[in-house]
Amino acid sequence: MPSILPIDTPSLGDRSYLVHDGRVAFVVDPQRDIDRVLGLAAAHDVRITHVFETHLHNDYVTGGYALARRTGAAYHVNAADPVAFDRVPVSDGDVIAVGDTMTVRVIATPGHTHTHLSYALADTGEPVAVFSGGSLLYGSVGRPDLLGPAHTHDLVHHQYASAHKLAATLPGEAGVYPTHGFGSFCSATQSEARASTIAREKLVNPALTRDERTFVDELLAGLDAWPAYYAHMAPANAAGPGEPDLSTPEHADAEQIRKRLADGEWVVDLRHRVAFAAGHVAGTLNFGLDGSFATYVGWLIPWGTPLTLLADSPDELALAQRELVRIGIDRPAAQATGTPADWAGGHGLESYPRATFADLAQVRHHRSVVVLDTRRALEAAAARIQDATHIPLHDLARRLDEVPDGEVWVHCAAGYRASIAASLLARAGRHVVAVDDDFDHARDAGLPVVTGR
Repeated sequence: MPSILPIDTPSLGDRSYLVHDGRVAFVVDPQRDIDRVLGLAAAHDVRITHVFETHLHNDYVTGGYALARRTGAAYHVNAADPVAFDRVPVSDGDVIAVGDTMTVRVIATPGHTHTHLSYALADTGEPVAVFSGGSLLYGSVGRPDLLGPAHTHDLVHHQYASAHKLAATLPGEAGVYPTHGFGSFCSATQSEARASTIAREKLVNPALTRDERTFVDELLAGLDAWPAYYAHMAPANAAGPGEPDLSTPEHADAEQIRKRLADGEWVVDLRHRVAFAAGHVAGTLNFGLDGSFATYVGWLIPWGTPLTLLADSPDELALAQRELVRIGIDRPAAQATGTPADWAGGHGLESYPRATFADLAQVRHHRSVVVLDTRRALEAAAARIQDATHIPLHDLARRLDEVPDGEVWVHCAAGYRASIAASLLARAGRHVVAVDDDFDHARDAGLPVVTGR
């Protein structure tokens, strides 16, 4: 029986897979930092002979091309995908032998993209698993709207048909191994499941339990915004991205940090939001490594803007670089490690208060403040504080002039996005308070929460 080893990338909500028979291996949808894949193969003493892409990914830069070049593996990409590199083109129905007993059958499963493929694994002729990419997920399917509204109608119906195709052609005991669905914005909805089979999906997946019209209506109603950097991913993947450079960027001293800030570049402080609020270099932005760091940097930064990273330690800096190369931000312009005092170089630090929803409820009894809700549209539509100004975080930088005058109490669902927003507002010279609290506490605190859409 082949061994199927997942390689998780929790920050992007994705999984890659290394599958081996004890001697040779294939890889499905590898992430950009291929050293993880190579290390896993070495640990199991197997040779990678094939790499498979389910689709030209919208949410990350693939490591497939670089991995195939490094290992000499055959690189299998849909024959219909317009790519700028040599690959082994595959189409629906093709069967590829891997090692002595494993075979991989190509199954066309359009829906997430027009040319999406799934790969069914058989061992000695018996189907055992399907690598479903952005097609059939755990309790969901991949989003059908990432190629734009002109394609969404067709793709959502294709997604329904593809899910039924997989359910009809694979045995119930076959394992389902998607790429997306673990927090990825490529997933239409989220599930807590960490493993599944075709049989289980037939019981729980709306694509397999609803009629087509109901499925389509429910899925489309649940879609919200996706990160802006997605627009750059498929073109990068079609070009054949090489291995990333994870060496340490050049050091920036305090004077250079001030100059980069004065020039309008982005200087990002990677520390936790509590530490950032307590003291930071004026003009820096807070994207903590404890949350969806790369997703929100990639979403908010004007693409191509030079980026300087400030971190407590070299290890945190290295982690941030690894996260960034996965979405195509390959080389930070500069970096510095240490403390805010080091980065300020004798200049004073800035700070702003943190608070809870109970604090907000109390202060509203005494004075008028601006409440800014930075959650996404569907979150705010489901429940919101009455009279709050709603500007999703991903729109805030270009809509700062829409934030009413006065002291701004900014919140999200749990505090992470509010800290990013607070740093943007502080950079713009606003008097800001970051609400670092769960939104579920707002009603209990006595704030007027309006529910329903």
